[in-house]
Amino acid sequence: MQPKAILETALYAPDLDAAKAFYGETLGLPVIAEVTGRLVFFRVGAGVLLVFDPGATEVPSGNPALPVPVHGARGPGHLCFAATRAEIAAWRERLAAAGVVAEAEFDWPNGARSLYVRDPGGNSVEFAEPGLWA
Repeated sequence: MQPKAILETALYAPDLDAAKAFYGETLGLPVIAEVTGRLVFFRVGAGVLLVFDPGATEVPSGNPALPVPVHGARGPGHLCFAATRAEIAAWRERLAAAGVVAEAEFDWPNGARSLYVRDPGGNSVEFAEPGLWA
C-alpha cells in the first residue's frame, strides 16, 4: 500500500494578506477557509493549498475539537502547479502584468518547460509541464 495523491500542501508566509492577494487575486485560486492572523486555504483542483503564518502555527489552536498538532516551517518553501507550455506562456504574461518578476524559465533535459517566480512570502512557485515527471 502507498499514498495515491497529495490532498494538501502547505506553505508559510508571515504576511497572509499579501499571500491572499497573490494566490487569490493574481493566480485566481478560490479561498475556502481563513482565520485572520493564522491561515488562508485555497482550492487547487481536487487539492488544497494551505498557507499558514509560521509564527501562529507554532502556537496550539486552543480548540479541543480540532487537536491539530503545532507545526510550521521557516524559510522559503516550494510549490509547483501543472501547466501546459501554452499556459506557462500565459502565466508569464499574467504574472508580469501583476508586477511579478520571473526568476527563471527554461526547458529541462527531458523537454518539459518550467517557469519560476516568488510569492510575497519568498516561497518558490513553479509552473511546469506535467511531463517533467513522466
